[in-house]
Amino acid sequence: MTRNTITGIVSSVYAALIFGFIFLPVIVLVLFSFQDGRLPVPPFNGFSLQWYEAVFADRKLMSALLHSFLVATISSFVACLLGFLSAYALARFKLPGSAWQRGLLIAPMTVSYLIIALGLLTVLNVLGISLSLWTVGIGHVVINLPLCFAIIYSSMGDHHINIERAARDLGASDVKVMALVTAPMLLPSLLASFFLSMTFSWDEFIIAFLLSRFDVTLPVEIWSLLRSGLNPKTNAIGSLVFLVSVTVLIMLEVFLFGRTKKS
Repeated sequence: MTRNTITGIVSSVYAALIFGFIFLPVIVLVLFSFQDGRLPVPPFNGFSLQWYEAVFADRKLMSALLHSFLVATISSFVACLLGFLSAYALARFKLPGSAWQRGLLIAPMTVSYLIIALGLLTVLNVLGISLSLWTVGIGHVVINLPLCFAIIYSSMGDHHINIERAARDLGASDVKVMALVTAPMLLPSLLASFFLSMTFSWDEFIIAFLLSRFDVTLPVEIWSLLRSGLNPKTNAIGSLVFLVSVTVLIMLEVFLFGRTKKS
């Protein structure tokens, strides 16, 4: 065999091992969500939809699923909006201490979620604000805003400035330039930051656990289920969440990013 053939085989094996390491837990999760038995452990006893029926019949799980969706959507939208406004201000205007401001905006990315949650919990107690899904959303905005800012700020190149100037020369105000010119040009970055924020908010546990009380998100509810032992319902709800995530990703790739690449 030639050197190129050996290199190709080694690369293929290495890629297969990497993808296997990444997707094997997901495959096991989905497989044992159909387990016809009381425990999601080997051996596999056959296919059954009983645990999916149990998930849809569980009001607590369905309520937690809805809470997670609402918190992730609203907090991601707010984080993306604030990230866009701050990135636009720091990229287009000469503000005093702009380098320090950028550092402060990105700083929460280097802090543990536990520290952020404890700090927010202390502030909320001092202000007398009761814990709820709103406080969880505030915590998720805090952790996702730096990510949104970093993604959007890195996409605001100098080539956009001439287009924005042309829009102002035609009589557009600064608000119209941001809404009708800058935002559409940065649409892929805005969507990427929004859906990444949704992903992080959807899976986040520590802040959701410490800043919620009676209404909880899905990770907190799954943790409550696991405290009583292994439960196939956790595999079923995890498989449903994975299916929705993959479907959204495929739709974005086909209908949005595919068109962007063609244009």
